[in-house]
Amino acid sequence: MSQASSATPPESPASSSRRQSKVAGATYTRAGHDYFQKRTLKRSAGVWGLWGLAVAAVISGDFSGWNFGIDFAGFGGMLIAFAILVVMYYGMIFSIGEMAAAMPHTGGAYSFARSAMGPWGGLVTGAAETIEYVATTAVIVYFSASYADAITSELLNFSMPTWVWWIILYAAFIALNAAGAAISFKFAIVVSIISIAIILVFSVMAIFSGQFSWDKLFDIAPDPGQSAFLPHGVIPILFALPYAMWFFLGIEELPLAAEESHNPERDIPRAGFIARTTLIVTGLLVLFLNTGVVGAEATGTAGEPLLDGFRAIVGDELAAVLALFALIGLLASLQGIMFAYGRNMYSLSRAGYYPKFLSLTGKRATPWVALVVGAVIGFVALVLVDSLGGTTGVAGAIVLNIAIWGAVIAYALQMTSYVILRRKYPNADRPYRSPWGIPGAVIAGAVSVLIFFGFFINEPARPAIVAIAIVYVVILVGFALYFRHRLVLSPEEEYALSGGTHGDPLEEGYDAMETEVFGDKT
Repeated sequence: MSQASSATPPESPASSSRRQSKVAGATYTRAGHDYFQKRTLKRSAGVWGLWGLAVAAVISGDFSGWNFGIDFAGFGGMLIAFAILVVMYYGMIFSIGEMAAAMPHTGGAYSFARSAMGPWGGLVTGAAETIEYVATTAVIVYFSASYADAITSELLNFSMPTWVWWIILYAAFIALNAAGAAISFKFAIVVSIISIAIILVFSVMAIFSGQFSWDKLFDIAPDPGQSAFLPHGVIPILFALPYAMWFFLGIEELPLAAEESHNPERDIPRAGFIARTTLIVTGLLVLFLNTGVVGAEATGTAGEPLLDGFRAIVGDELAAVLALFALIGLLASLQGIMFAYGRNMYSLSRAGYYPKFLSLTGKRATPWVALVVGAVIGFVALVLVDSLGGTTGVAGAIVLNIAIWGAVIAYALQMTSYVILRRKYPNADRPYRSPWGIPGAVIAGAVSVLIFFGFFINEPARPAIVAIAIVYVVILVGFALYFRHRLVLSPEEEYALSGGTHGDPLEEGYDAMETEVFGDKT
């Protein structure tokens, strides 16, 4: 990589001793080669493996979750929210693609913010993604269990307690993600293709069954003075935006696969563009056809909207058979998002922001400890949801909205990081450059802030803000008192400290700067 601009020199890594070095408000300790040997990842993905991961992470949003936005804003409001988010995600994925190509290591959002805003900025951004992905996984487990139990009840007259379904789902997908990155990427490709095929089959059935009606899109009775297109007015579009995000939420995880990609500089931007296009098409099909079959009023409150669509077309019994395939979409995202929280927690742990044992990898070079710990946290959240009334209770709203709230924090901070890095390291090597540049990042960041504002004026979402604030207090206090003094020179930290001249572990190894900072190894 080329040197950063002389106007913005790298953070000084001057050694204060052979064992520790105080830099940028944090204390770094020598890790050594053995430390990174116990934390290895394996390069297994090409562009289509990354595409599969991105689509798999998101596709469950086409099956459940998105529809609640219609209840707030009607079909017209939801359609406007969808269009706004298409623009936001274009600007964001272009910007993330540029930063990921320049910083090809697992940290993703944490890495970008660390280089732009220092250790505290890196932690706040990385923690937002941890919260987003752990909460999103829990929500997908919840919906997957609902689908699975509905299927077994209809076909086999067999039902299980929801917590048993949760344990089964978490255990199965921890095993899948811990089995090796190559298996994860292949699984993601297969389930993404199957999920897309299911949506296409539903679309054909909806069009030719005679069940689709344009009138059903606007069957919500408008409030006084409002129209059928926007039955509750303009303001509720803000409330619909978080639910419209389910059509795209998770695609931003692609940089987390950088150290497991054969050519991250080229393939992450390409995969992001192809996946984004794929998801726009499937999202529009579901938004129009699922709503046009079931009706906007019923869709807005449905727990299993696609299954309800199948029921409307073919009846309950055959719908349950088709729902077996629909369940694959949810399981695809369960695998993809679990991959994301595992790598996110791994990278923050490897650098010392989280307890270091979370970044340990086994013989198959996967962060199995992080996968297990994230699952335990998610399971506890689901137990709380169930004890307080499921998705109709306060806790259900908290978990669902925490996922979105964590996402928009991470989005806004990443776009801020993009603008800062363009100015802070103007001459750093950028193998890929966003065609929308700084304006694209500003637009994406502005929409993220708009969604954030929508949370404050939407009463049901406010408990999520309180919950996530409590989580942040715990994380930040822990960092201030303990973890800040025990950081490690991981690739993400090396890039930041060197001003963009270090940080590609494929070329340099994982302890490239340790001798430079601490002196010769003893």
